[in-house]
Amino acid sequence: MSELKFEHIIIDKVDEGNYAVISINRPERLNALQNKTLKEIADAFESMELDKSVRCVVLRGSKDFVKKPAFSAGADLSARRHPDVDPSNLMDMSHAMHLRHKYYDSIEKFPKPIIAAVDGYALGGGFELVLVCDIVIASKRSTFGFPEIKRGIAPFNGGTQRLIRTLGKIRTKTMIYFGEHYSAEVLYDWGLVSYLVDNDDFEDLVHEKATWLGNAATKSLFVIKKAIDYGTQVPLNVGLQFEHLGYAVNSQSEDVTEGVTAFLEKRKPKFTGK
Repeated sequence: MSELKFEHIIIDKVDEGNYAVISINRPERLNALQNKTLKEIADAFESMELDKSVRCVVLRGSKDFVKKPAFSAGADLSARRHPDVDPSNLMDMSHAMHLRHKYYDSIEKFPKPIIAAVDGYALGGGFELVLVCDIVIASKRSTFGFPEIKRGIAPFNGGTQRLIRTLGKIRTKTMIYFGEHYSAEVLYDWGLVSYLVDNDDFEDLVHEKATWLGNAATKSLFVIKKAIDYGTQVPLNVGLQFEHLGYAVNSQSEDVTEGVTAFLEKRKPKFTGK
C-alpha cells in the first residue's frame, strides 16, 4: 500500500484498533466522485486484502470540510468524459458504465468488514458507495438520496439493484422516481443505517465499532460475510451449505480455540486474526 500514490483519497491506519480509514478527500467538491476517485478507493481496498494489520476498513468523507460535511455528494458532473468515449455510441457508453461497476463491485467483494461512516451528504454515487459497505454509521445531520432524476439521469452505479435488496421495491422506486433527500433518522427506521448517533458522538462511535471489528475473530467475520452476501443469492438449501462449509473452514482458526478457552476461563478473549 505504501507504494501507491493517491490524489483523491487519504489513508490512515489505527494500529490499536487494527483498522484503516479511507477518506475521500475532495472537500471543495463535497467529495464528489470521478472515475479516478473510485479507482483510487478500489485500489486502496485491494491493497489491504492481504495486509494482516488491517482487519476492518472505515470508508468516509474527509473530516475537514470546506462548505458542508459530506460522505460524498455523488458524481462530479463537471468532470470531463474520456476523449475516446463517444456518448452517441451504445457500446462506448456501456463500457463506461462497466468500468464504474467494476470499482463498486470490487469494493463490495472486499473480504473484511467495511464501515461506511456517513457524516453529511450521501447522495447519488456516494449513496451507492454506502450500499456496498457492511455497516452504516450515520450522524444525525446526514442526508441520503438519489437526486439523479432531477438531472435527467439515473443511479446506475448499482443503485437500482442494491437498494431494492435492502428497502424493497416500493421504497426504492419512491426514492429514485422523485429524487428527494431522506434524513438519517428515516433510513435508520427503514433498516439501512446500522447506528444513528448525535453529531458530537459520531467520531467516538466510529472508532469504537471499527476497533471492535478490528480486534474480533477475523476468520469468523470472513466466513460470516461470505455466507450472508452469497448465501442470500441462492435458494435456502444451497445457502445452508455455505454455513456447513463456513463452519468447517472457521473451525480450523486459532481464534476459535482462543474464544472457547477464554469463555471457560472467564476472561476476555484476545483474538489474533489467525
